[in-house]
Amino acid sequence: MPGFELFGDTERAQVNDVLESGVLMRYGFDGMRNGHWKAIELEKALAKRMNVKHAQLLSSGTSALTVALASAGVGAGDEVIMPTFTFVASFESILAIGAVPILVDVDDTLTLDIDAVKNAITEKTKVIMPVHMCGSMADLKALKSICDQHELLLVEDACQAIGGTFEGKPLGSYGDLGCFSFDYVKTITCGEGGAVITNNETYKLNADHYSDHGHDHIGKDRGAETHPFLGYNYRISELNAAVGVAQLARLDEFLAIQKKHYAVLRMALEDVEGVTFRRVPEGGEESYAFLNFFLPDETTTKKVHKSLGDAGVDGCFYWFDNNWHYYRKWEHLINLKSLGKLPQAVYDQLPDYSKADFSKSDHWVKRNISCLIKLGWTEVEVQLRADKMAEVISSLV
Repeated sequence: MPGFELFGDTERAQVNDVLESGVLMRYGFDGMRNGHWKAIELEKALAKRMNVKHAQLLSSGTSALTVALASAGVGAGDEVIMPTFTFVASFESILAIGAVPILVDVDDTLTLDIDAVKNAITEKTKVIMPVHMCGSMADLKALKSICDQHELLLVEDACQAIGGTFEGKPLGSYGDLGCFSFDYVKTITCGEGGAVITNNETYKLNADHYSDHGHDHIGKDRGAETHPFLGYNYRISELNAAVGVAQLARLDEFLAIQKKHYAVLRMALEDVEGVTFRRVPEGGEESYAFLNFFLPDETTTKKVHKSLGDAGVDGCFYWFDNNWHYYRKWEHLINLKSLGKLPQAVYDQLPDYSKADFSKSDHWVKRNISCLIKLGWTEVEVQLRADKMAEVISSLV
């Protein structure tokens, strides 16, 4: 991670197909395309790779989350349970359709705490949305059981975890809908892009129409298409899809590199006193996009994080103080800072997060460091990095 590190002739050839045709939009202009339909090609390949029936490409991972929720009929006043540790896109997508984000604690998986999820369910809950942060998954079996019991939707935010699996199923395919991001820093990238996957044909059709102004895409005359319902513009371009076609074909290559580099770093830290590792739920295999470990306390973790940076070990993140990924710095959500008036349901139902107690999340996140696994490292660079990490941590713990 990220896939742009290994851009090459394959990506250039796919993009040139589009440029030579001159058709950058995914819909229409049939006669000019020279037979190239990159978005459709990528959707078919993604559905096959993820072992699902349907895939819908979108303009971003945020769009994917928004479209996934909308395609399943989630709307104003519906409550969506999500974790305190994620990217801001998770709650942005919920608010975008007038629904209400209900934050709950994470545990040592760095994903949804099962007991916290159970306690957050109300008569207005519609969705449980686990976020597979930094390459590893929530306890999907337990969450699926809760969803079945309460007749809720399970929507997987797998934007950071493509290639991971749970009980042999690709992450994103376990729930009712799964979402991916293909932005510039993901394991595979389109530059900008995202996707929704599902086995539900109705959700697929809804996503197809909703993401293109409600167009039904029947026939070959775009101007004559009808609009079964309101929609918006979340389309991906053919240029972005072309990059994705090449990158998806290389996913197994990238995953193998990530796993190899991850193993070297983890082996170096396994015997370091005071270091423990993120728990991966039984039956799961992470994508190895990040190495996540815990240290004994907040003070030590902050010292180690700073010292790693000072020692030239880049790409290590301390999420507890991060503006984008942890609830403590989400002031725009906490204070509902919006350019326009939000739906009344949001004002009425959103908890007062300025007074919320997420101490269980704090317990884990304030002691966590996440180290990005890069694809472009040489074997020598990986080993030097591993040795330096072990040296720095051993000197401070």
